[in-house]
Amino acid sequence: QLQASGGGLVQPGGSLRLSCAASGSIFSSYPMGWYRQAPGKERELVALISGGGSTNYADSVKGRFTISRNNAKKMVWLQMSSLKPEDTAVYYCKNLATLTWGQGTLVTVSS
Repeated sequence: QLQASGGGLVQPGGSLRLSCAASGSIFSSYPMGWYRQAPGKERELVALISGGGSTNYADSVKGRFTISRNNAKKMVWLQMSSLKPEDTAVYYCKNLATLTWGQGTLVTVSS
């Protein structure tokens, strides 16, 4: 089970932090990812983090977004900064080992 939260309306240049709460006894070994789907577009990978904390980012968000996790709390976060209108999308967290999706949280970047 994955529960994503933290979306909302933010102005261009602003910041937002998304949270994903996970359940499961071996969460620490699961790689986790954040994806997004903009209206009329395919869902795309934004960032991923291994159980040990190694990270990878889509080119479009490098230097602006940071993925992190706390295995003891079974939480994954996506810190988003310098947001652009093109970041507007529904954001999903995903367990990359079990292929489980969270329910999505809407991020709207607009003035």
